[in-house]
Amino acid sequence: MSHRIDSTSKIYVAGHRGVIGSALVRALEAKGFKNILTRSRSELDLTEQAPTRDFFNSEKPDYVFLAAARVGGVVANHEDRADFIYENLMIQCNVISAAHDAGVRGLLFLAASNVYPRLAPQPLKEGSLLTGPLASDNEPDAIAKIAGLKMCAAFNRQYDTDYISVVPAKVYGPGDSFDPYKSHLLSALIRRLHDAKIAKAPEAVVWGSGNPSREFIYSDDLADACVFLMERVVRRRIGEMINVGSGARITIKELAQTVARVVGYNGRIVFDNEKDDVVPTKHLDSTRITALGWKPRIDLYEGINRTYADFLARSSELNAGSAR
Repeated sequence: MSHRIDSTSKIYVAGHRGVIGSALVRALEAKGFKNILTRSRSELDLTEQAPTRDFFNSEKPDYVFLAAARVGGVVANHEDRADFIYENLMIQCNVISAAHDAGVRGLLFLAASNVYPRLAPQPLKEGSLLTGPLASDNEPDAIAKIAGLKMCAAFNRQYDTDYISVVPAKVYGPGDSFDPYKSHLLSALIRRLHDAKIAKAPEAVVWGSGNPSREFIYSDDLADACVFLMERVVRRRIGEMINVGSGARITIKELAQTVARVVGYNGRIVFDNEKDDVVPTKHLDSTRITALGWKPRIDLYEGINRTYADFLARSSELNAGSAR
């Protein structure tokens, strides 16, 4: 079944306050969709089955973008392992099951590149899933994401639903978390190097050797790709999961230097070699989506500038949050 979403379709964005969810709302609004459903966690806790089912049964959304998840950086993934696997499994199970029972026409699940084996051949292809051991540091989160991928595939097979899973490169952009405990690599670098600049620190320490290479995608580009897929993709033609990357591949050392230029930090960047690099290289093979006619628009340098501008605009709020 292919889709061309009508402008009046009721679309639920789960996780609309996160970096991906907020970008999805912007992308949908820019394309003229008016009937967008959102709920904060205080309004609807997706880890709870009964309220989730009540919401779907009363609102009856036509389409769902499932971007809600417990997220965090290296430290949070290492220390809160039980919370990551439990909360993400519950969110996925509740939303996907309730969506099916409520007759949702299409669902897009946002996974993460940690679903791929730690040492899978590069660039990572969709067929590499479950071909080797995962990175140990974020294994619980990865297992939850794999379960979400497989749950969508199982519903497609048993119920002939049209659910698709997207595996993005590392996502960054406005609305991201800059909390040192929760933030991912790029937002963590922005916060650390900005703070070092303000403190006039002669050096700033960055986790690991700086040698691993990563691929990044700006949140609005990812959101555009997700809407593109929901509107146009026939699931059975591309498979039940699809990579979405940007080609913006860079070593962590080069990334730190780029962020330093953007924020205006002129001190020395020191790499802590005693910290584990986790995964040496992580690049996605995005051949399938580019063959369908989609491509990203925001280059990495522009994206970092936009993200830093968002950080500065929210700096009083972020500093208050760190103080609590």
